[in-house]
Amino acid sequence: MQPNNVKIKDAAKILGKSEQFIRVGLQENIFPFGYAVKMSSVWTYHISPKKLNEYVGMQSNDQYSENVI
Repeated sequence: MQPNNVKIKDAAKILGKSEQFIRVGLQENIFPFGYAVKMSSVWTYHISPKKLNEYVGMQSNDQYSENVI
């Protein structure tokens, strides 16, 4: 079963970037694969596995795997 949300650390590994890079990109609405919501002073993140796969150029029938690096 495909997860509903990709963790920040996993997205960072997949993209070869830092976790902070991913957080800031989501906060500034730069990336097309997720979003960030600020509740009080705490940010919450959602990364769509399907949209992340599309962003990194995977075929639509490939599924996100926690083993992808």
